[in-house]
Amino acid sequence: MSSGEPARSDDAVEMFSDGACLGNPGPGGWAVILRWRGAEKALSGGEPATTNNRMELTAAIEGLAALKRSTTVRFYTDSLYVRDGITRWIKGWRRNGWRTADKKPVKNVDLWTRLDELIAQHRIDWNWVRGHSGHPENERADALARAAAEAARADARRERGD
Repeated sequence: MSSGEPARSDDAVEMFSDGACLGNPGPGGWAVILRWRGAEKALSGGEPATTNNRMELTAAIEGLAALKRSTTVRFYTDSLYVRDGITRWIKGWRRNGWRTADKKPVKNVDLWTRLDELIAQHRIDWNWVRGHSGHPENERADALARAAAEAARADARRERGD
C-alpha cells in the first residue's frame, strides 16, 4: 500500500525497521537500515522505559527523518501496528481529532503525528514482512534494536547505581 505515487524500483530508498522491548513496558530499542544505490546506513537507539509499539514507530520516524530530500521509499516493517496504522487507520484518526472509532484518544499520538508529518514529504510503499522468519534485513534490524534495548537497560541500571 502506498502514500502518493507508487515506488519506482530504479531510485527508491529501501528501509527495513524494527523495534524491541525487554518487557513491555521496559527498556526498548529501535533500528532502521537504509539502502540506496548499493550503499547502506544503519541507525539505532534506545530508551530506558518504553513500549514495543513506541519503538516500532520510532524506527520508522528516525528512518524517514534521516532522508535529506523528498524521495520514493520502499519501507519494510514486521509491525502490523505501524503498517496498518499508517495505511488504514490514520485518516480516520485525523478526521476524528486523533481519537479512535470508539472515541478514545489514539495511543502514541505524539509519534503518530510526527510520522504523519514525515510521510507527507515522500512517496512510500509500505510492506509488511513476517518477523523472525529469516528475512535478512529484518533479522539485522531486530538484532540492532535488541542491542539498543540492552544498552538502554544497562544505562538505566548504571544511573540507578545497580
